[in-house]
Amino acid sequence: MEMDTVKQNFEEKARIFDSFIVQHIPDYRRMLDAVIASIPFEHDAHFKAIDLGCGTGTLTKLLSDAFPHAELTGMDIADNMLAMARAKLGARAGCRFVAGDLQTYEFDNRYDVVMSSLALHHLRTDADKQAVYKRIFDALTPGGVFFNADIVLSSDAFLEQAAMGKWKEYLMRSIPEAEVETVWIPQAHEQDRPARLMDQLDWLRRFGFTGVDVVWKYYNFAVYGGRKPSLS
Repeated sequence: MEMDTVKQNFEEKARIFDSFIVQHIPDYRRMLDAVIASIPFEHDAHFKAIDLGCGTGTLTKLLSDAFPHAELTGMDIADNMLAMARAKLGARAGCRFVAGDLQTYEFDNRYDVVMSSLALHHLRTDADKQAVYKRIFDALTPGGVFFNADIVLSSDAFLEQAAMGKWKEYLMRSIPEAEVETVWIPQAHEQDRPARLMDQLDWLRRFGFTGVDVVWKYYNFAVYGGRKPSLS
């Protein structure tokens, strides 16, 4: 799927996105909490962080609440999403939002924390994802960390089928089965391009990340990342 289609989709969903995402992603808040819990700074620390594909700013807001002195940047492809994020963060000092496309975004600063949620799986190919991982590594300060909360694929066909079955079960708690089967499952196959989790961990190590790990997982959703080595 081309990124302009992704942009159009999220422009249209911006106003309902917060309720939409909870309805579609199991344990959404726990997944985001796992990202925040993985950031290795004290509550009152000063550091720079960027949220790639920030959407309506939910993860950015959680980081802001946990680290009130952090300097925050939220980047997203959809203007309507950015408008919602700005409203969510209000007049919070040290916070900015910028428009950008994951495929082409060039970091304008060095960051101590790079994070993302439910965005990188929209990149069309494994090569596209690897290119973004490389740019993230280069944009991190020594000792900086990257954590991603996203849709992933299993390494085994049976496990992948089981994960999809669990996702369908979750969707059908609030969505009619016919709609799940005719709308949301086909849309996922059409629009999402997740990669195998194990492959992504290997890519991170290849680009130089250390301490690569999975900090949270629920079937086909995971939080994973690593650290850029310190200079010392």
